Amino acid sequence: MAAARWYHRDISQVVAEELLAKAGRDGSFLVRDSESVKGAYALCLLFQRHVYTYRILPDEEGLLSVQTIQGIQAKCFRSLPELIGAYQHPNNGLVTPLLHAVPRPRPEEDSDGEDARGWGHTVPCPGAAPSSRTHIPQQLHQRLQEQVHSSPASDFMGFMAEYLTHHVQDLEALCHGHPQLRHLSTALATACRALHSEIDFTLAGLEILARVFDPPVSPRSPAREQVSGFLSSDPDLELLLNKISTVNHLLSSLEKKVLKSLQETVTRHNLALPSVAVAPLPAARPLAVQNFEVKVGKSQRAALTVDVESGTVTVTKRGSGSPEEVIPQDKILQLIKYQSVQSKVRLVCVRENQKSLSRDFIFPNARKREAFCQLLQLMRIQHSNLDEPEIISVYVGTWNMGSTPPPRSLASWLTSRGLGRTQDETTACIPHDIYVIGTQENSLGDREWVEFLCASLKTLMAIDYRVVALQCLWSIKIVVLVKPEHQRRISHVHTSSVKTGIANTLGNKGAVGVSFLFNGTSFGFVNCHLASGSEKTHRRNQNYSDILHSLALGDKRLGGFDLTLRFTHLFWFGDLNYRLDMDVQDILSHIVKKEFQALLAVDQLNMEREKNKVFLQFSEGDISFPPTYRYERGTRDTYVWQKSKPTGMRINVPSWCDRILWKSHPETHVVCNSYGCTDDIMTSDHSPVFATFEVGVTSQFVPKEAPGSGPEALACIEWESIEVILKTTSRSKCYIEFHSYCLEEVQRSGENTFQNCDIPGFLKLGWSSKHLPVLNPILPDLEYLGDQHLLLSIKGVESCESYGECCLALRSAIGSTAQQFETSLFHRGEETGSVRGWMRVRVPRGRSGTRERLYEWISFEEEDAEPAAEPPTCPKPAPQRLRSRPRSLPEPATGYTNPAYFIFEGVP
Repeated sequence: MAAARWYHRDISQVVAEELLAKAGRDGSFLVRDSESVKGAYALCLLFQRHVYTYRILPDEEGLLSVQTIQGIQAKCFRSLPELIGAYQHPNNGLVTPLLHAVPRPRPEEDSDGEDARGWGHTVPCPGAAPSSRTHIPQQLHQRLQEQVHSSPASDFMGFMAEYLTHHVQDLEALCHGHPQLRHLSTALATACRALHSEIDFTLAGLEILARVFDPPVSPRSPAREQVSGFLSSDPDLELLLNKISTVNHLLSSLEKKVLKSLQETVTRHNLALPSVAVAPLPAARPLAVQNFEVKVGKSQRAALTVDVESGTVTVTKRGSGSPEEVIPQDKILQLIKYQSVQSKVRLVCVRENQKSLSRDFIFPNARKREAFCQLLQLMRIQHSNLDEPEIISVYVGTWNMGSTPPPRSLASWLTSRGLGRTQDETTACIPHDIYVIGTQENSLGDREWVEFLCASLKTLMAIDYRVVALQCLWSIKIVVLVKPEHQRRISHVHTSSVKTGIANTLGNKGAVGVSFLFNGTSFGFVNCHLASGSEKTHRRNQNYSDILHSLALGDKRLGGFDLTLRFTHLFWFGDLNYRLDMDVQDILSHIVKKEFQALLAVDQLNMEREKNKVFLQFSEGDISFPPTYRYERGTRDTYVWQKSKPTGMRINVPSWCDRILWKSHPETHVVCNSYGCTDDIMTSDHSPVFATFEVGVTSQFVPKEAPGSGPEALACIEWESIEVILKTTSRSKCYIEFHSYCLEEVQRSGENTFQNCDIPGFLKLGWSSKHLPVLNPILPDLEYLGDQHLLLSIKGVESCESYGECCLALRSAIGSTAQQFETSLFHRGEETGSVRGWMRVRVPRGRSGTRERLYEWISFEEEDAEPAAEPPTCPKPAPQRLRSRPRSLPEPATGYTNPAYFIFEGVP
């Protein structure tokens, strides 16, 4: 049966409204898959510039019915086409009959010229029985996917998938008594065309090697005559099979010849093979004492000596004759990094009289200052006597290996050394708690690659890292490794993969992901390989959207939320393949002059992010390294920007294809300490890229007062009001769902109390305090609540589908007075609106105790400011002017911070 023009599969609500808006006529309609009920559909209908959404639900017998207004008897239908036909008539409970079907937009072709959504064949209509001719290719396509799940042979699979689509022609010929399978022969000959030259080259080399080990009196090998014949013949399948047979014969006989020749050499010359000494395994080594040259004051020079093992910092002034000053780590109150002077740091210490003393030090450069701060942070962690860590280091690496085995050593990549913002030599070999390695076009076997990584880290760090997860999609791989002592802290590990290659069924492009809990903190990691080609920006954006929608990671209870909101920290990296929109000669000129800012201004990823097309509210480190693609293999001095293709010469301008981005919940701690690429790994046309992070983590909270030991004091989250603006043409009433790990169950508000849709394309909703629930967290302690977050989802009453989701931190709302919040709403990777309001988190008396976290010990300061005259009598978070984490929520404001909503100022 022909595909229905009006069925759009799993497009989002936003896309559906955009298509209906373009149609513009009352009665325009389309059907998409429901986002809230599996196996159900959503009927979207345009009337008087507004979109009405009706749910189409199946009953126990599989019959379909539309949920319409009350009082209209629901009719049941066996298929969607039957249902749609019935509702094209009036008086069926819809605001208008279904008059004008909105067809699916034509799919964009991918970089290989194939249809991006299915090689040109149509989408079958749900509920329609497929014909036998289309059913067989679907079965064969499914078998092809199962057989090539881990195959890097994407081009060959493309030829075969194309054949399976059109194999019915061979089937018809067979039915008429012609068993030659002419179309299969054509497909195989096309797919194997490049194999002829490769075999000719291999045969010539193998023949030479065989003659080296042949006795001098040996007759001429028959293979030589065959090869000569091959080189003068036209390529066809029979000839190719003969060549393969010859290669098989040579390979099987060559090993015997070489072994026999070597054995004869040993016997003839009475040689003895030397014994191979086994190198001892490296022992765990303590951190060496590190020295830093600094300036104190305007001209005084000094040396800072950091001994992590003993927990001391020693200050030695040069040429002053003054004695050394030894500062124990427990006497250091705070470390303040100045942002105005990147090489300056202030050390705040406590003296014997309990008064604080501040010392300013200026390092030779910012990298030395960062190394000093990292060492002091590590010293603080080692001597904190905490049972569970509050801060961990995470390494993320991505590398397109170019289908070539890696070099013997990956030391520069795994220790973040090379170009860009790199690790100082004093901290480069400090082992990270977690290593996450993402590769693309990785031709190594899964086990071989994991063993190689573990062996590399053991050589560098003298630690046997444990494998948390390995997930592969053909040649796209992600490996997560942790220190042995952290293995027990890892739980709820999930892996997933998404194909975005030809027709979204081949895994030559796509993504692999891993998620897990580290104690109480959720992590997500996504490694992807997006569509190639300078002109394929829209296709890459679509790849990102498909991955975001289809990757099954994290807590299943949060499956309705945008993937970027399901984790405390989400890291997204890989060969994103975004290019530079500039003439290649101008790009090369800027690279030579190291004028990277001019190139970053025309970077497609940056431009798409500015348009809010992809990676909304993600962060990326500053790029201060040259484009990582496309180098000549074997060197990092030359970019090869021309590539010969069957369709002609293709231009691949030097670009930052390989990227690492991240997104974290508001008011959490994450700092990027390095972001760069190697300059000595040259086996691929891509350079490996690395980034390291300092990440705050939480553990299972244990209250000081055991539950049931006294009268239960409850904390509560109260709302004064919530106001939502949605980018939608719907007039639906909505409610809000509240999700959090600090709540026993999901909570729900009442319907919105006021509504305004006077401004086209927007819907403004509001809730008063009476229609918003008071939320009671399971634990009332301030220290616990300060680490918690709320996830909000704005859902339509009729469709029960989300119009947008957001995340709010409880930390800034704790207190006796309500605090204003404002943030964006997201759904399936797109910004769909804004939410603001007033909330208050009340903590009962006796549960307000807190303490300073290890990551709050190091702070940032914009301007010089004198420290407090007295040290704090009890640990407390750093003052507001000292920022230990990026600000994730805007300052309270009377107006909208997003310019898109300025039009609502003054609108009731």
